[in-house]
Amino acid sequence: MKNNLSEKWIKASITGTIWAASEIVLGSFLHNLKVPFSGNVLTAIGIVILISISHIWTERGLIWRAGLICALMKTMSPSAVIFGPMIAILAEAFLIESSVRLMGRTFAGYLTGAVLAMSWNLFQKIANYIIFYGANIIEVYNNLLGMAQRQLNIQTDIVWIPIIILLILFALFGFFAGVTGIIVGRKMKNQPLNYNATPVSNSVKEFRRSAGGDFNHSIPWLLADLILMIGCFFILNYTSWVVWSIVVISVIILWSIRYKRAMRQLSRPKFWVFFVFITLITAFALSRAQNGQISWQQGLLTGIQMNFRAAVIIVGFTVLGTELYNPRIRNYFQKTAFKNLPLALELSAESLPFFIASVPDLKSLLKNPVSIFYQILAQAERRLEEIRGKSKAAAAVIMITGSVGEGKTTFLKGIIEFLRQKGINPGGIISERIQDGPITTGYDVVNIETGERKPFLRQNGGAGSERIGRFHVCSDGLEAGRTILKSVSAVIVIIDEVGMLEIEERGWAPAIGDLLSRNEKLLVISVRDSYAGDVIRKWSLGDAVILETRKAGISEAGEMIINHLQYRSKE
Repeated sequence: MKNNLSEKWIKASITGTIWAASEIVLGSFLHNLKVPFSGNVLTAIGIVILISISHIWTERGLIWRAGLICALMKTMSPSAVIFGPMIAILAEAFLIESSVRLMGRTFAGYLTGAVLAMSWNLFQKIANYIIFYGANIIEVYNNLLGMAQRQLNIQTDIVWIPIIILLILFALFGFFAGVTGIIVGRKMKNQPLNYNATPVSNSVKEFRRSAGGDFNHSIPWLLADLILMIGCFFILNYTSWVVWSIVVISVIILWSIRYKRAMRQLSRPKFWVFFVFITLITAFALSRAQNGQISWQQGLLTGIQMNFRAAVIIVGFTVLGTELYNPRIRNYFQKTAFKNLPLALELSAESLPFFIASVPDLKSLLKNPVSIFYQILAQAERRLEEIRGKSKAAAAVIMITGSVGEGKTTFLKGIIEFLRQKGINPGGIISERIQDGPITTGYDVVNIETGERKPFLRQNGGAGSERIGRFHVCSDGLEAGRTILKSVSAVIVIIDEVGMLEIEERGWAPAIGDLLSRNEKLLVISVRDSYAGDVIRKWSLGDAVILETRKAGISEAGEMIINHLQYRSKE
């Protein structure tokens, strides 16, 4: 399996990717056409996917994991606005997961979760207005409804009536989405799935992450952007309009210089229409509703202040999202306890083009939703079988990484001893360093099974004509190492110091290629940090489990190897 992922994470990756594909394809379509309540349509599609798939994949925790995958895959969307949809997706998944856990995989459990998930859109929309425009928006709302109540001579307080009506409509929409999901799920459970092949067009194959690119990411800039956002909010609340207008405009100009993407939001007509509307309606509501206690000028200023706050939030989250694409941040999380998540995301990135090609046009989806969802989700089982088959088709790889002199060979020796104590005898080769005091003068190749050693690299020219850096390659040692790797019978094969020789198709490269094609082998290789990326690209080792010598313990690595071996033996 990919990077020793559990099947639960693999299924969550597939489910989340189907959801993300619908968000990316249909979401862009709906938003470009300015379709009203497009967010609710996308939520309904997500509800159907989660409820349907949970009928055939019943693992506990699958739904919230799928939501997490989908939320992070949303960053691949061409839209620069990602934080709002990401929060909505996460909340919807957790609400459905919670409902199913409390009430079980029953009609009531699914429908309650669907209603809660759809209703969340209303609560998030209200919260967004309060966050964007501050507490003043609540006062504007209350004043406008108060005026309407007086004009219509209504005695009852009507403040909550619009919200209650909207909540009922949202709940009904969620209910129908839940029913559709149950129907599709039962059909998938009771009828054989038809794995129709879906051709992937060239444009889909070329789909790439829209952000990042050649952008020069910076951790200091990320911290500075966060401080600037917080500073702007403070200044907007506690200084005069002269100060906050100059500061906010200056910050946005600064952001627009570094982040071209940030200006896309402010260049849209929708933003300026809302700017004028909010400003005028605020001035009207505050001045008229409070019987002249607040002047038109004060009302206009309050409206402008609310819009400036919204601009800081919209542009600020866009620039933060851009900096969060930093590869250093992603690599950091890959080395922590959260490493399953980026590994699942890698699998999702591989699956995304396939599922994007499977998403139908909106007209077909609306015309026959049950049949269309059934056909789309049938691809989930097909993709799962492909991943299972792929995991059996090639040797698994565990990569030990570290810098020069950081103890990769010593780490491997510790693993070898650990495995032997567990009754497992690995094979392969170790590269023993030869030193003259503090100076490294060469390396010997050592047969792990027999302990026999041969000179491999030496500084003196008599060793051989082939060179790597300041060392000459000894032909006898090279041939001995290749023979060991070619004839190794052990299931676990260790190769120490895979590097520039192998990248250049020399050294142990031919043996590595042969071992990777033999699905019964578990390959453990050590690679210098600076060569790890090249080695991964050369042999397409995106599935490799990476352990750093400075962070991983020998016992931990040994247990992982044993578990990996046992898991593969069960396949």
